[in-house]
Amino acid sequence: MALHTCKTCGAVAPDRGHLCEPVEAKEIYECDYCGEKASQKAHLCKPKLAKISYYCEACGRSAVKEDELCKPRVVEG
Repeated sequence: MALHTCKTCGAVAPDRGHLCEPVEAKEIYECDYCGEKASQKAHLCKPKLAKISYYCEACGRSAVKEDELCKPRVVEG
């Protein structure tokens, strides 16, 4: 069964009829935190977003653990 993703919002669904601008998904990633399927590897779900403590000074990527980044910096807030 092929999965589809929405070209506009990135939502994933097995049926094209559930998406506003469906295209066949080339690659689908599963979130390590919530298990949701996403079209982007850098999916940020609410459980992960609540735990983010670091960001990378080099690329801006966010992470829960310091060792997930090349130049980690503590998120101040």
